[in-house]
Amino acid sequence: MNIFHIIIRGIIQGLTEFLPVSSNGQLVIIEHIAGHENNSLFFNTMLHTGMLIALIVAYRKLIIRLFHAILTIISDIIMGRYRWSEMNEDENLLIMLIISFVPLFLLFVPLPFSGGLNATDIAQILMEKNAYFLITGISTTATGILLILGYLSSDMTDKLYKKRGIVRKKGAGRRYLNVIDSLSMGTAQLFAVIFPGLSRMVSVFVMGEMRGINKQKSLDYAFLTSIPAIVMATVLEGNHAIHSDTFRSDMLLPLTFGIVLSAVTGLFSITFLKRILTKNNIRFFVSYNIIIGTVVTAVGIIELNSGVNFFTGKYLVFI
Repeated sequence: MNIFHIIIRGIIQGLTEFLPVSSNGQLVIIEHIAGHENNSLFFNTMLHTGMLIALIVAYRKLIIRLFHAILTIISDIIMGRYRWSEMNEDENLLIMLIISFVPLFLLFVPLPFSGGLNATDIAQILMEKNAYFLITGISTTATGILLILGYLSSDMTDKLYKKRGIVRKKGAGRRYLNVIDSLSMGTAQLFAVIFPGLSRMVSVFVMGEMRGINKQKSLDYAFLTSIPAIVMATVLEGNHAIHSDTFRSDMLLPLTFGIVLSAVTGLFSITFLKRILTKNNIRFFVSYNIIIGTVVTAVGIIELNSGVNFFTGKYLVFI
């Protein structure tokens, strides 16, 4: 993988990671069309480091408040003053973020009848096979459908609050989360990790809207859940690469370029996403996901029957 290839991947990943599309899905589609079938979970994971930098910069104030909440909770527990029902908004957000990562541990639990494989192993195996293109198409279409469900849920919450005569400066919806909210959004993130084309950001955000949570709160939650997930994935995949043949010293420079570019473009897309989702300007992305997803699904089915890449004519391996 040359430096030009990685730079392009960094730009694409940075622009699409925080838009209502799946960054991994876009990379799979572009590389399949170009005939690059050696999708690398390592490179995809490492480029997410750029998004981590963008997130920390964009949410630095809230992150500092959450660190303060950690210290406050620890102090209250030591002094015997901690009360679950008396947590402030930042403390509630912190605890619910922690709980939302419980479902992600299922990624490392061996699946039944899999010969000891877990969900992460299966994701890597699928990525190395061309049937991944078909799965990407189906998942991309699902992202478009999720956006519609999110819009309908948000609209329903707004109408419910207006009917009750409740007007809030920060918009309709709950700002305090409960354990069911947290586990639901964590499970949504779990599925998005496994399936390319299924946007993690959209999955978590929409689940929050479906649970009646305030739109801005759901968006902040979706952004924040990605920070520990990216850190954990980077450490695990980076450690695996260093102790295997996946990483070579000549990859360091182009990978650094890719990470920097993904960070810069990622910061831009965070700002853009906040504007379009909080104002429900999602029609373009609904259409984009459904149209692209439908086309990719159709091409994937054709390739399964023909056994060759629709775009390059190369023979494909599906098992």
